[in-house]
Amino acid sequence: MAVTLQLIQKPSLHSLFSIPQTQTRNIPSHFTSTSFPTATRASASSSPQKGRRRLITETASAAAISLLSSVVQLPEKAIAAEESLLSEWERVYLPIDPGVVLLDIAFVPDDPSHGFLLGTRQTILETKDGGNTWAPRSIASAEEEDFNYRFNSISFKGKEGWIVGKPAILLYTSDAGDTWKRIPLSSQLPGDIVYINATGEKSAEMVTDEGAIYITANGGYNWRAAVQETVSATLNRTVSSGISGASYYTGTFSTVNRSPEGNYVAVSSRGNFYMTWEPGQPFWQPHNRNIARRIQNMGWRADGGLWLLVRGGGLYLSKGTGIAEDFEEIPVQSRGFGILDVGYRSQDEAWAAGGSGVLLKTTNKGKTWTRDKAADNIAANLYSVKFINEKQGFVLGNDGVLLKYLG
Repeated sequence: MAVTLQLIQKPSLHSLFSIPQTQTRNIPSHFTSTSFPTATRASASSSPQKGRRRLITETASAAAISLLSSVVQLPEKAIAAEESLLSEWERVYLPIDPGVVLLDIAFVPDDPSHGFLLGTRQTILETKDGGNTWAPRSIASAEEEDFNYRFNSISFKGKEGWIVGKPAILLYTSDAGDTWKRIPLSSQLPGDIVYINATGEKSAEMVTDEGAIYITANGGYNWRAAVQETVSATLNRTVSSGISGASYYTGTFSTVNRSPEGNYVAVSSRGNFYMTWEPGQPFWQPHNRNIARRIQNMGWRADGGLWLLVRGGGLYLSKGTGIAEDFEEIPVQSRGFGILDVGYRSQDEAWAAGGSGVLLKTTNKGKTWTRDKAADNIAANLYSVKFINEKQGFVLGNDGVLLKYLG
């Protein structure tokens, strides 16, 4: 089916551009879509007497070895049991290839036992017991083409759910994931779709790694641009703004995170600055990092402030709430491995995860952190911490590693 897309040129904006037109990319102001149909024996002794002596000797030796073995192994078992009791997480083994990187997870709000797990290599898994067991989920409309999709993001609001991935793909359900249909997207979308958030009935926000934000209110048939230009265009146009690393910027976002209020914070691909956007603003707002090391990830605290992770394992919290540029470093025991994500279970409790199975916990709003050894023996990087509610949480990693919160 034909997909139409209109480019709205704004003369007043073009007059502000300080770079050649080939370096400036406006965001299509809106586009329309038409949905696809749903679619061992020892030898005997020669002498009976020698046989009896040998039997006694072997029996005694076996008993001694067994006793020694139990003495040696008992402390190890006790330690393992103790660590198991101390840990608040357990690993859930998945029916997928070991090379799969898990990327996102979501549950149906009205049924917390029913959820979906996404990853690379066209991975979609489904659970109906709260995440204890998972089974592959086949969606016909996502298998019609010869693509190996990377499913990046999933979100539910009521029974409505959305999935986006790369190459560009959008899936929608209105019956809590019983059936999914594919909604075609314009080939002219700037960047790859990295995030989607269900906001209401037939409504959602979709974000690309070039900073385009699109909004739909009719189930994905029409999308309206919430910002007027890509991040590259904004930064190149405002090259005199003093943002370090922004001159002739042609990169993309490495991470994008949304607050419950609809505000966004995104980190540049090189980690040398970050950008924010609030509903109603026509452009992304660039911010210098006041930290020597490059930024790894950023996101929103439960109190509305920001957390910031730097490469090499540093963790910072903004002073106050809202969008800020003033951050305070918090000491953490990351063992020299990078911290990759932070997820809040409550206002006071949060968990941080990172390279080589690093798991950290705070119960005082991030002032101090302690290490959980649950994943110390797991040879994987933990990329994402997701709490569905205070009793249900997951940590997603590479090589198909999934940790489930025990509480």
